[in-house]
Amino acid sequence: MTVPEYVTRLRKAVGHELLWLPSVSAVVVNDAGELLLGQRADDGRWSVISGFVEPDEQPAQTLVREVYEEAGVRVAPVRVSSVLAHPHTYPNGDQCQFLNIGFRCRYVDGVARVNDDESVAVEWFPPDELPPLDEHARITIAQALAPADTGTWFAADASAVPS
Repeated sequence: MTVPEYVTRLRKAVGHELLWLPSVSAVVVNDAGELLLGQRADDGRWSVISGFVEPDEQPAQTLVREVYEEAGVRVAPVRVSSVLAHPHTYPNGDQCQFLNIGFRCRYVDGVARVNDDESVAVEWFPPDELPPLDEHARITIAQALAPADTGTWFAADASAVPS
């Protein structure tokens, strides 16, 4: 995720303190049933393609832009499959809590390739041969591959409402 200008400005004011940020993740499935993953340049982890939702941008628009920018692949969002909050600390110490919308996407065209400096590799993987992934990526993939009438969020209970 290239850091948007508005986040850079916020970081000047708050340093490494926690920021709450909107983001999207793409679970891209090609005709062979393989999943598109990128190996992140900042920490070397494999993950789904993700990105910040920028001001005045719709989440699905962000998704299409990010997948093309990071992987050189055009996609069509099929459905929202998850809405999750998850923390992330970058190697430089910046702390974020992402409100992430996961989408299942259909591959349209393009050759998967490293297309910017955010990834060191981009590859298609069979779902039963995925590299090690963090919990957020595993949940996002599982929900995108689940039947269309399911989605996930972490349930709230009545105790979350102040009395």
